Amino acid sequence: MVVPARFTAWVLLGATVPGGAGAQRRPAVEQERREFAEWLRTAPLSPRRAVGVFPLGAGLSIGPPTAEIPLAGVPAGRVAERDGRITVSWGDNRQPVSRGRAIQLNRWRLLASGPPDRTVVTVFAPDIRAGKPPAWFPYDSTLALPVTLTRAAESDGLRVLAPDGVEVEAAEAGTVSVTLAGTTHILRVRRLPGAAEEESELEIYFRDATNGRTTYPAGRFVALIPQAGGGYLLDFNRARNPFCAYNTAYPCPAPWRGNTLTVPVRAGERYQGGGLNPPPGGGS
Repeated sequence: MVVPARFTAWVLLGATVPGGAGAQRRPAVEQERREFAEWLRTAPLSPRRAVGVFPLGAGLSIGPPTAEIPLAGVPAGRVAERDGRITVSWGDNRQPVSRGRAIQLNRWRLLASGPPDRTVVTVFAPDIRAGKPPAWFPYDSTLALPVTLTRAAESDGLRVLAPDGVEVEAAEAGTVSVTLAGTTHILRVRRLPGAAEEESELEIYFRDATNGRTTYPAGRFVALIPQAGGGYLLDFNRARNPFCAYNTAYPCPAPWRGNTLTVPVRAGERYQGGGLNPPPGGGS
């Protein structure tokens, strides 16, 4: 089963809808939300099934309780990488592991992801962790904004954590300008690697005045959606939480410098977990 290195989608069913087709965007976003909630609840590699994210480094022992990755019912073995190739070995027996493709070991699934020099192994259990289902603000058509990407003069790479907590090399793609509540903000856009080498996504990791109150304290991600004519759609209704919002097994991305909005963005995914301050007056 091939699984994206990062589940960006809300499946982006509306990605090809021309800008201005606002009436079509809302059903698409609502469908994406239903599919995402179902994916979180049922997918074998749902972040809610993760039990650990382990940097592979020079290799990791697996199996017994004393192993670096303890896996009940799995004999003592080792996960290692050599010349970019990952294997699980038990003595002289080796099983290749394809990057981005999970393998099953007894009850467990192992997924190797990230670039060859910074591979991480995520372990998934058959049981889903307890937690509240995802929640969203009501759809707001005024927060689906056509934008123009001002390309960066140099596409310098920076190591950042992607939504799934995997460290990637993210190229500087440029900036977009948005006006919210009468204030203009400039947001930095980075190109994050996709599930395959030829894929990439233009992402904005932003914070706003709702963080720590009705949305995840560390911020949210939103992807730019290509539109006809070379422009993009920045639809805050598609803003989503990083995986650490669903499971503390994942490391949490640090906010990108400069991407803090001084106004609240009441659109996209909310957060119902711990660490939120009660809103004034008991509202939500």
